[in-house]
Amino acid sequence: MEDIEDLLVGSGGAPPGFRLPFNAVGVNPRKKNKAKPSKVSQMNDPPKIPGTQTIYVKTFGCSHNQAKSNTCQPIFEYQSDSEYMAGQLSAFGYAISDNPEEGDLWLINTCTVKNPSQSAMNTLITKCKSAKKPLVVAGCVPQGSRDLKELEGVSIVGVQQIDRVVEVVEETLKGHEVRLLNRKTLPALDLPKVRKNKFVEILPINVGCLGACTYCKTKHARGHLGSYTVDSLVERVKTVIADGVREIWLSSEDTGAYGRDIGVNLPILLNAIVAELPSDGSTMLRIGMTNPPFILEHLKEIAAVLCHPCVYSFLHVPVQSGSDAVLTAMNREYTVSEFRTVVDTLTELVPGMQIATDIICGFPGETDEDFSQTVNLIKEYKFSQVHISQFYPRPGTPAARMKKVPSTIVKNRSRELTSVFEAFTPYNGMEGKVERIWITEIATDGIHLVGHTKGYVQVLIVAPETILGTSAIVKITSVGRWSVFGEVLETLPQVNVKMAPDKVSNQEKHSPCFNQYESCACSKEPEPCSCGPDICGGQIKLDKCTVSKNDSPMENRASKNPIHWFIRKRRNHAQKKVENDIALGLENEQDWAPGGWGFVDRALLVGIFVSFLMIVAVIMHLDFRTLLSK
Repeated sequence: MEDIEDLLVGSGGAPPGFRLPFNAVGVNPRKKNKAKPSKVSQMNDPPKIPGTQTIYVKTFGCSHNQAKSNTCQPIFEYQSDSEYMAGQLSAFGYAISDNPEEGDLWLINTCTVKNPSQSAMNTLITKCKSAKKPLVVAGCVPQGSRDLKELEGVSIVGVQQIDRVVEVVEETLKGHEVRLLNRKTLPALDLPKVRKNKFVEILPINVGCLGACTYCKTKHARGHLGSYTVDSLVERVKTVIADGVREIWLSSEDTGAYGRDIGVNLPILLNAIVAELPSDGSTMLRIGMTNPPFILEHLKEIAAVLCHPCVYSFLHVPVQSGSDAVLTAMNREYTVSEFRTVVDTLTELVPGMQIATDIICGFPGETDEDFSQTVNLIKEYKFSQVHISQFYPRPGTPAARMKKVPSTIVKNRSRELTSVFEAFTPYNGMEGKVERIWITEIATDGIHLVGHTKGYVQVLIVAPETILGTSAIVKITSVGRWSVFGEVLETLPQVNVKMAPDKVSNQEKHSPCFNQYESCACSKEPEPCSCGPDICGGQIKLDKCTVSKNDSPMENRASKNPIHWFIRKRRNHAQKKVENDIALGLENEQDWAPGGWGFVDRALLVGIFVSFLMIVAVIMHLDFRTLLSK
């Protein structure tokens, strides 16, 4: 525990371009054989101008490090750090690559949350050393375990020194070993940044936490709570909105603890940020992970923010166990009953609220009864997202000294809980509904685009990439275990006007149906929003969702062209099968019969085939007459 130091709070840090003299960087000569290169090698490998090399950046773990996950908040932390470091290097002239073969230097950003992440890091470090590549390691692992054998002879950047990564890279390329681990003020928020997704800004609101969980190694690296000021965060929000960002993810080890070190709280920050969001909903806010103890004090205020039309109705609240005995051993500082209060209150006050949680299986001392209580908790709430992990003892933590549960039991419990969770079908009720989504990325299959509803349900659509970064109205055509599939009805124009709280209508402040399509079923006839006039502020009708009595909206549009209708009809049948194959663990209850051709289908197919033969015959006849005339 001697590595834990108090964090100096501030919103400053070294300004962009700030450079320290060589002797202030803390450089040690790297120990290596000083073999003189041959003249041939000198001719083949001329020295490169500083700032022209290629840097391979690899990120392990959470989002403060990197930038992307539906549930695991730490990933926001690591992704964010990687984006800031890549931005500074790129601004200085370095090329950034995700191909290790192209890298003149490797920059590895690490995570200490789990043992597998650190093992993968160790493997990559070994590979880098074998390839004789200069190496810089950043993140929680070197900060919390600076004496690891794997880090010998390697340059290191601490979690609060990412604004000096250019200096470290420069000196490492010269053959020096650099170690920057001292704690200082928080890095500036306006550092150059290369976003992994140009439409998503991962915004760290504080570093460190107030907890002391017995299994957590992150506290060793990130230290005590240090919050950015409200003004500095609001200025950053204004900047990224002007840059065209469509989603802002607030990132932290515990967002609920924000501001306790500087005399403010999370609701104050959220309301200040929401006031700067465009009124057309073109930029959405996503609140990051929060532990139960600190959000309990502000449940109603948080619920009010989550109801705002520009804030996703989604929150990641890790419970870790359904047993109070295990939570006490973890030193989590809350009870299962308090966790239930958080979930029940938010679900009651926020329409369409989605809550994700985490579970650790096999924590030291966990009995069969403890595990049974965890299973029952998951069965009761049927969370749409649960991050299930096995307990991994982290060196230097109190839990590492506790009596462990046998590994076979831990694995069996993890498998059992995963089976219970995957048996749920949380999105069945969405099929046929019309929702507004925000589209920000391309799916891994390369076919679909990915959007999210206000409840942050993932929607896969087939659409041109030109609509990335926009908002659209979609009809949910089918549902799966992890995602739903939709068909675009309309893309929405974006006004980008700031939404000040005092200028928002009463309806927009309190209505879950900010858009008249959102969260409302698209029926055969136009009808009032299903939320009712009392909530939505009036009888809002689905005017743009008008359909005939016999056709769906898209079929009605396509019916003017029989061939278009036929192709779309067959594609819809096939698409359901393709969608089911794409989604992991997807089980669509609608059967798809490859041979299910109806009478009209067969007639149309025969007609098309006969028409094709007639066209071929006419062409051949004309060619034959031409030959005879010659």
